[in-house]
Amino acid sequence: MDRKGARALLEKPLAQLLALADKTRKECVGDKFELCSIMNAKSGLCAQDCKFCAQSCRYKTGINTYPLKSIDEMLAAASKAKETGAERFDIVTSGNRLSGDELKRIADAISLIRGRVRINICASLGKLSEEELLLLKKAGLGRYHHNIETSPRYFSTITTTHVFKDRLDTIRAAKAVGLEVCSGGIIGLGESWSDRIEMAFTLRDLDVTSVPINILVPIKGTPLDMTPRLAAIDAVKTIALFRIILRDKIIKVAAGRESVLKDFQAMAFMAGANGMLIGGYLTIKGRSVDEDRLFVEEVGKAWKA
Repeated sequence: MDRKGARALLEKPLAQLLALADKTRKECVGDKFELCSIMNAKSGLCAQDCKFCAQSCRYKTGINTYPLKSIDEMLAAASKAKETGAERFDIVTSGNRLSGDELKRIADAISLIRGRVRINICASLGKLSEEELLLLKKAGLGRYHHNIETSPRYFSTITTTHVFKDRLDTIRAAKAVGLEVCSGGIIGLGESWSDRIEMAFTLRDLDVTSVPINILVPIKGTPLDMTPRLAAIDAVKTIALFRIILRDKIIKVAAGRESVLKDFQAMAFMAGANGMLIGGYLTIKGRSVDEDRLFVEEVGKAWKA
């Protein structure tokens, strides 16, 4: 599949596009379904200007802000994630870089979680060097999360305080030390279909393991708060495109799953998605864990039907 072929897919009737995506999912990943839970371990006061983000100190969004949580709090959150049925637990912090002390605390927490909770651990901690990523890997980290957010062309439209290459450098550093990489982005920022296709091909070239697709939920106080919500069908078509282009990668539906897809949630998992976040997002509340567990069971039955 090349870029021209991907653009041609958009001309197909929706039913044909979804059938092709579902066929690709069956052939390349089977019935594997990955559930992740994230912890907002450090909230707000970020100096970056990402236009979609409630945690930037440049915008008045009214979120709770707090410094890095304690090791005990991270351990408790990991235990809760495992109880909900999550396969992976992701420690997420605001800001572009952590201090040395913060990084050490997270490394110590990862080591304890691996020993006591025995859940797969991811981390999303901003820009890190190979040396810093190796410290986390030695502590027990298995996968590093660092979104590219959008296409290389559109990136400067949504943030100006760092460049697209910074994202690529961190992803390549994580892969260099032997970590899996989770990287995706946000759709509905005002980008074009060509941008979405280019984003998918960039992720394919990076050979990431997992691709979270967030659908913009406009947040009051951010520069994108008046952005029209992406149509649910366009979100589903994007998921299908990503599955066909990325083939054997985990395609994970994240923020916007409930509020944007609404009654079309199940369609996303017939369009190639095979993973989702459970238990809420960074600054947005999700659906109840019990509802999501039942939903996953129903998706499994539909895949086997």
